[in-house]
Amino acid sequence: MEKLQTDDTAPGLHIEPIVGAQDSRVRTGRVDDNFRAVMFKVTAEGSVTYVMHGFWKHDVANRIAESVMLTVNPLTGIAEIKTSVDSEALAAVAEASAEAAAGSSTPTPTPTAASTQPEVTAGPGLLEHYGLDAEKLIKLGLDEEFARAAMTVSDEAALMALVERCSIEWQGLALIDLSAGKPIEEVKSIYGLDRPVDESGTEDEQLLRGLEHPASQLTFAWIEDNEELRRAIEESEFAAWRTFLHPLQAKFVERDFSGASKITGGAGTGKTVVALHRARRLAKEAGSPRVVLTTYTTNLAASLQRDIVRLDPDVALAKRLGEPGLRIDGVDALIRAVLAQAGAGIATASEAVLGYGTTQVLQRTDNQAWDEAIEAAGQELPDKLRSAAFFAAEYGAVVLPRRVKTETAYFRAPRRGRGVALSRGQRVAVWAVIESYRASSRARGTIDFEEAAAIAAEHLDIEAETGSRLADHVLVDEGQDLVATRWQFLRALVAPGPNDLFIAEDSHQRIYGQKITLSHLGIQTQGKSRRLTLNYRTTAQNLRWAMSVLDGSSFSDIDGDSESHDTYRSARSGPVPVELACGSMTDELDQAAELLKGWLADPDVASAPETVAVLVRDQYQRERVVNGLEERGIDVRPVDRDAIRAGSPVAMTMHRAKGTEFARVLLFGVRDGSLPSGVKKYDFSEADLQDALLRERSLLYVAASRARDVLAISWSGQKSSMLSD
Repeated sequence: MEKLQTDDTAPGLHIEPIVGAQDSRVRTGRVDDNFRAVMFKVTAEGSVTYVMHGFWKHDVANRIAESVMLTVNPLTGIAEIKTSVDSEALAAVAEASAEAAAGSSTPTPTPTAASTQPEVTAGPGLLEHYGLDAEKLIKLGLDEEFARAAMTVSDEAALMALVERCSIEWQGLALIDLSAGKPIEEVKSIYGLDRPVDESGTEDEQLLRGLEHPASQLTFAWIEDNEELRRAIEESEFAAWRTFLHPLQAKFVERDFSGASKITGGAGTGKTVVALHRARRLAKEAGSPRVVLTTYTTNLAASLQRDIVRLDPDVALAKRLGEPGLRIDGVDALIRAVLAQAGAGIATASEAVLGYGTTQVLQRTDNQAWDEAIEAAGQELPDKLRSAAFFAAEYGAVVLPRRVKTETAYFRAPRRGRGVALSRGQRVAVWAVIESYRASSRARGTIDFEEAAAIAAEHLDIEAETGSRLADHVLVDEGQDLVATRWQFLRALVAPGPNDLFIAEDSHQRIYGQKITLSHLGIQTQGKSRRLTLNYRTTAQNLRWAMSVLDGSSFSDIDGDSESHDTYRSARSGPVPVELACGSMTDELDQAAELLKGWLADPDVASAPETVAVLVRDQYQRERVVNGLEERGIDVRPVDRDAIRAGSPVAMTMHRAKGTEFARVLLFGVRDGSLPSGVKKYDFSEADLQDALLRERSLLYVAASRARDVLAISWSGQKSSMLSD
């Protein structure tokens, strides 16, 4: 390709037209003695653009070149590559679907653990439920053969089989959106199908315009230099989302908002992709803006830091908060940076939050402090409220966000959403414990993480009265895991204004903290919220299994709006997840070892064993699994805070797996008593208990959605109550 860009007439390239080809623009070019490139030569306004189709062995390349065509869709203006093979494949799927719907005696294949071919089943047309017919699909811009075949499919599996045979990516994805119930007008807007088609100029000029269409960017990317191409080739998995953004993702990257905005979406829908691209775009704007990209956990923050460098090594990274450039860090690290830079002035902020001024704000309170305070001052408490979990939630959701410093102020404080009513006498008893907790922390010279966030937010607000904020734009990934005081801190980092806060969140992945509503904290995103529903990571089969964990549960986002999970669809297909019911822990380890041996025997996995993960509920179980598999001849590396390294399968907790993805995943120990776990400490109120159970479901959903291609689930004894039948 370098030679082609330098001189396409060089004799060593052998750029040749194909006699009898359906498209006169098609060319083949020599790669080496065995391989040739198939491409299209587009000439407009005296310049030449080559559109690469692919690389094949010599004879195969010539056969493909004879039938392939680069065209402009007359209804949409989108550039598309078509081949006669597509029509044959689509016709075969349509015939299979029609036979199934008519009750053909041909047996339908049953999916197995090793099967990658979705079944085709009988029933009414899937798309008919949404008032669609072939003519409407054709008017949308879908090819006639594809549209008519689509109307014959009766379930999601058959639809995926059809989509996989469609070489025009935007058409397949649009059909997936329609099958999820999105109205045609919304699909038109997403893919830019409502744009007027410019028919002026030559065919080649129209082709070049078609290549710039938003929907074309799903398939085609303009390669301007060798370094960009090298990165795309050497980092194949990462390159896909670096270069080929979905039109809806691209809109969220480029759009300007008058204030705070939000994007939601299930696991694998590209929320983090959007946040990274948007952070890069804002950081490169004129005026050297100060951009902050943050998330809850340090592991995810480190991942964001690595990915932004891979996305664009030229992005200026700020070394300190408040400097021009892009600053990426965990939210608690940002809070600590503010407290460390504040100096003696932090005493004023701590007085406003805690009721006493202190400059000792860098040491964190011990985890046992609430238990000690309850023991020291909680004699009047009802038994149900003698819970560290209750006090941590009450303190973080009611006391600190409202800057409550006295018993009288606590009596007046609204406790919206707390789930347990308190009489006046109970409030007196609760406040006595809170005072004991604060007195003990003051004596030790410590504050907890929630207090640190509240004090840092207060300090930033005080400083802003005579100065400026520390950031021009703040972007938040995994926003569903942040609690009230951290949101107050992020709000205080940046002044209200254009593109001030951009939030990516998924309520189904909330595995930390309590529910919050942003509007209660002075952050308004209503009317500026959008949703991604297309999953790029997980196969349709794995996604279906993961979503089944959430069935029957009610979720709401950080704006308080209800969130459904039944509209998510995958763009990929694969084997059905395997469930291993085992009689004992020994049996489960035996079956896990056999499963992993089979996976590692696959040449693709053997060359990259770190793409295999065993996920468990806690660190204790992780150590048992690592040791047990080692005894059975399988070397699995435990991963905690460190990065995943090449060379071995990994074992990690489900919490640690957040933000990762693997080709093959085994969820180990999904048994009754292990999942759900640790929820009894929330039984001080039914609402908090149910919310804890909801977080456990979300944790299992997060773990299952880490699997790209293959998913297996094992348990010994009674399986978890969160698994459906």
